[in-house]
Amino acid sequence: MQDLNDMLYFAEVVERGGFAAAGRALGIPKSRLSRRVSDLETELGVRLLQRTTRKLSLTEVGEAYLRHCQAMRESAQAAADTVAQVQTAPRGTIRVSCPVTLAQTVLAEMMPPFLSRYPEVRVDMVVSNRVVNVVEEGIDVALRVRPTLEDSGSMVVKRLDTTTQILVASPELLIRQGTPTTLDDLARLDSVAMSAPDGRATWNLMGPGGAHQVVHHTPRYVADDLLTLKFAVLAGIGMGWMPDYMCHEEMRERRLVRVLPEWVPPPAIVHAVFPSRRGLSPAVRAFLDYLGEAMPGRNSLATRDGGAGLDGAGI
Repeated sequence: MQDLNDMLYFAEVVERGGFAAAGRALGIPKSRLSRRVSDLETELGVRLLQRTTRKLSLTEVGEAYLRHCQAMRESAQAAADTVAQVQTAPRGTIRVSCPVTLAQTVLAEMMPPFLSRYPEVRVDMVVSNRVVNVVEEGIDVALRVRPTLEDSGSMVVKRLDTTTQILVASPELLIRQGTPTTLDDLARLDSVAMSAPDGRATWNLMGPGGAHQVVHHTPRYVADDLLTLKFAVLAGIGMGWMPDYMCHEEMRERRLVRVLPEWVPPPAIVHAVFPSRRGLSPAVRAFLDYLGEAMPGRNSLATRDGGAGLDGAGI
């Protein structure tokens, strides 16, 4: 097998434009470097470089070989980074963005154990439903809930969980306005929503046998915070969609009742996005690993009204 160092030397010579510059960068005499590249060509049985007194140029096979040398060098560096990260204790600041309901519920419980586990780590969390530009704002990890992962662009994605929403109402509302048995019956019930452009809101629902139905309604109460809407639903102001994890206790106590359980919005995917796997600090890598351990199966993130699962924590 050929000496992999020769592949590195060849790449450095090409990228630095000559043996002298590459020798200075590598700390190797120019004559020795030239001999190693010549030996590499002899071993391969092809000419990689065209040498003149004034410059070097790649042959056609040399161009193809260079790409493999560069890929080998990057893989070797990535392997070294992995070992270094394992050997280095997580420390420093992690900048995280997440939507409001996630911060108020799931992350509020998850962060103290993480910070206790890694005492040298600081977390600077941007809690907002606005669109966040990960690169421009220096965000290390953005937490999102979307119906698809296709809009993550060039970001690296770590899938964490899947959310389920349920339509709930208070028993008092159902006594006052009737219990719906069909989607058409929903029109006679007051509702709440996180957004209602021009006073109208839309629910995109999936039903038995893969049926799809769009329900338009005029919410009586609009607020862009799910916890606020939950109090309104409990008070009988209107029915509303809630993540099921937010309603378990109230449903056990019969303070909330599920309405039309056979109809649900499309599930949304809880995921983390970050710019690149390479160069992740030990602190960021530990945080991503912790999310993967602690979050799966918890159905742990709220979504915006309409079943779209948009949290706003985007690029």
